[in-house]
Amino acid sequence: MNLELLESFGQNYPEEADGTLDCISMALTCTFNRWGTLLAVGCNDGRIVIWDFLTRGIAKIISAHIHPVCSLCWSRDGHKLVSASTDNIVSQWDVLTGDCDQRFRFPSPILKLQYHPRNLDKVLVCPMKSAPVLLTLSDSKHVVLPVDDDSDLNVVAAFDRRGEYIYTGNAKGKILVLKTDTQDLVASFRVTTGTSNTTAIKSIEFARKGSCFLINTADRIIRVYDGREILTCGRDGEPEPMQKLQDLVNRTPWKKCCFSGDGEYIVAGSARQHALYIWEKSIGNLVKILHGTRGELLLDVAWHPVRPIIASISSGVVSIWAQNQVENWSAFAPDFKELDENVEYEERESEFDIEDEDKSEPEQTGADAAEDEEVDVTSVDPIMAFCSSDEELEDYKALLYLPIAPEVEDPEENPFGPPPDATGQAASTEDGSAHAGGGEKKQRQPSSEGAPPKKKARTTTIELQGVPSDEVHPLLGVKGDSKSKKKTAGRPKGSKGKEKDSPFRAKVFKGDRGFPLDGEGGGGAKGKVQAEVSGSLGPPSYKQLDVQGLE
Repeated sequence: MNLELLESFGQNYPEEADGTLDCISMALTCTFNRWGTLLAVGCNDGRIVIWDFLTRGIAKIISAHIHPVCSLCWSRDGHKLVSASTDNIVSQWDVLTGDCDQRFRFPSPILKLQYHPRNLDKVLVCPMKSAPVLLTLSDSKHVVLPVDDDSDLNVVAAFDRRGEYIYTGNAKGKILVLKTDTQDLVASFRVTTGTSNTTAIKSIEFARKGSCFLINTADRIIRVYDGREILTCGRDGEPEPMQKLQDLVNRTPWKKCCFSGDGEYIVAGSARQHALYIWEKSIGNLVKILHGTRGELLLDVAWHPVRPIIASISSGVVSIWAQNQVENWSAFAPDFKELDENVEYEERESEFDIEDEDKSEPEQTGADAAEDEEVDVTSVDPIMAFCSSDEELEDYKALLYLPIAPEVEDPEENPFGPPPDATGQAASTEDGSAHAGGGEKKQRQPSSEGAPPKKKARTTTIELQGVPSDEVHPLLGVKGDSKSKKKTAGRPKGSKGKEKDSPFRAKVFKGDRGFPLDGEGGGGAKGKVQAEVSGSLGPPSYKQLDVQGLE
């Protein structure tokens, strides 16, 4: 499909729901690669699911973390992926192999991660209750960025479009612009409400094209600024926002905001419900509200880099929003006319002549020259939608798609047994394909003894002065409360197999048919089966013992 044609027709924003992507486990965050061909989704079981966005199928599953994945970011060339989990660990992944390159352990939860837009060796990390940290991956060093007020460490940060500057914002509405290389303060200003009161900065997002960026603040207003004006104003400047976007009727707070791929539209996800508001940046008018399922809460929003498509996450499922494509099979050539009845056609004098006698000589030579001109069919022009304004060529080493191994349902067993090398290759292809039904493959992988041992990733502990180490990630704070309420309300279910060490299960089945229930005893699986069978089929006398044991 020719991407240059996309901007020529109609509006460039989605209008309706276009299906969902189910990652099996609960999705928490998502992000597109630079070309929009792959979508990485972080899940609550620590997995990163990479979707091929053209086929809408799972291309790879990386078992990344033990705890939920809370933030993701692609590198510029698409070969690397950096992720953060709620247990304060930041990891870098090789997308093709699924291996972890290195890990960093932080003292407090990570709110946001971002690769440097041009330098793949630098990652910006925003820890909770701490100044932002600039990581250098090659030597595992870090730099703590300067902040405006040491007592206010609720700071968010973002690279600008080319990574020349880092913009930081704190809970008092102060924005600092720092030079990325030297961390020197270049410009600063304060975001104020109408009554000159300050308001907390929740997030800073930059457009992929142009110099605009938006600031989402606690006063429920999205302010759009021009980055060039901020730099011109310098320190303690007073720049005016280009647009102020808000929901005046419902006073909606915004969970996540971002620009469209061409920077002409802004989408904001409501923090109260699954609703997406789309504004036109140049005029500031609200053009569309997309409503998801009632009662669901929105977690994340991402706009496709080159197409009018939005991905949003609520209730653990990725929803896709796109334009309504109407197929019209009755389209004719521009000068074609539909006739109600036969019309006598008057033929032109030279219409069916092999050679036009009325043609003038200069035109004839021009036509001959056009016929002799050679057409270049070998060289490939770069797609301008994939190139930045300061680039002339595409990145030919970029990873646009992931190879997928064919999935064989019932493979014929080799009676002679495969050589060790073959089993190693089979294990790696299984890991690479890792489709939605990857449960069986995970059980088969450890059995391949011939596989070469994977290189263990280096873990670096990042020490930050004065940062509390007992903070809980906002994702866990909300979810933990609801889970604990549910657990106390009902009796624990033995069939789930999650409460291995609970006194409830041990007392009931300790002496029953002699199956050990301890994980170390080697009969844990049998104990589980026994628990399920006797829990469902057992006589009432077991249940009475059960209650007495609990009391």
